[in-house]
Amino acid sequence: MNYILFDDLTRNNLLPFTFTRPVADIRFGILTIREKWEHFLNKKTSSLTEHYLSSKFPLKKEKNNTLINGSFCPNNILIDEIVNLKTNQALVFEDSIIALKLLSADIEMINDENTDNLENLDTIDTKTNPLRLQYLWDIYSKNGDALKEDFSLITNNRKSAKISNTNKLINPDNIFVEEGAVIECAILNATAGPIYIGKHTEIMEGSAIRGPFALCEHSTIKMNAKIYGPTTIGPHSKVGGEINNSVIIGYTNKAHDGFLGNSVLGEWCNLGADTNNSNLKNNYDGVKLWSYPLRKFVETGMQFCGLFMGDHSKCGINTMFNTGTVVGVNANIFGSGYQRNFVPSFSWGGVTGFIDFDLDNAIEIAERVYQRRELEFTEIDKNILKHIFQLTKENRKRK
Repeated sequence: MNYILFDDLTRNNLLPFTFTRPVADIRFGILTIREKWEHFLNKKTSSLTEHYLSSKFPLKKEKNNTLINGSFCPNNILIDEIVNLKTNQALVFEDSIIALKLLSADIEMINDENTDNLENLDTIDTKTNPLRLQYLWDIYSKNGDALKEDFSLITNNRKSAKISNTNKLINPDNIFVEEGAVIECAILNATAGPIYIGKHTEIMEGSAIRGPFALCEHSTIKMNAKIYGPTTIGPHSKVGGEINNSVIIGYTNKAHDGFLGNSVLGEWCNLGADTNNSNLKNNYDGVKLWSYPLRKFVETGMQFCGLFMGDHSKCGINTMFNTGTVVGVNANIFGSGYQRNFVPSFSWGGVTGFIDFDLDNAIEIAERVYQRRELEFTEIDKNILKHIFQLTKENRKRK
């Protein structure tokens, strides 16, 4: 069977992170949603996503195809239900399709307009209540559940590498360390949830970590960092200071002191020294957040809600972000005072005002950043940024 992960209308609620990736490639827990499905299915998947992303995330069609909604996370019940689908049957949860089995010629039926309204399909209600991403704040608020599930999945029937006796471990049975990790003089407290330390990572001396927590491969926690779960630090990242209930998708640096709470950072972001975000309003009121599809601020129902920063965005030293701030792709933010709650993609500036971030300059910076990691910023990557630049032009209209 050929498995395809598709984006439904939920994708629009998960912007700016889905400007640069399908929904399934958001890190949620320890793994991305795609990695979860591929682990359960024991097969590689392809993507049915926005046309401008298809060169980087291509669609692979075969005669018989099972399409799976990339906003849902797998579990054993879902896998059984999906494997038993027949052609032109769909597995549904409430008003959303989880999966459907189609012949190759019928795949084109799936698009942003009719994903949840396909006709001529026999529908079957799932018997489980699956974990799902529907809104930006789900990424951090549900991350603890996803992290615990991933921990069980990854560590099942495996033995942790040995941990140096210079460390203080609390509830060590709930701590798993991969080979190649270096941890010295740290406190790891897994009482409230598991702690997973990936391959070739480093936790420097003086760091204190409370689970649920995941540090993915080739990432570093700097000296005296304070991290409260549920928090995920994606691969090839460097973090320091204080972090609470946040997700860093990967390849991002928050290397200095400063607070990051109830927040999500994309890839290739950099927070300047002493950057802080507010995650609670002084009046303890609910937080509103910018909605790309509705083009306005909407109620989240969350009292704690911080910063959401899209790929390639950066901020200068001492930057202060308001409660419930959304920053698009490739923004460059600096200056004193609290930044505005919505910063459009390719914006350059701060409190005193923004100008458009020159596209050629943005691409040149991205190339340099990739080179530092010995990676190539390809023509495909450039074309995606160029498309996003045009796609978000309306957001950058200056008053």
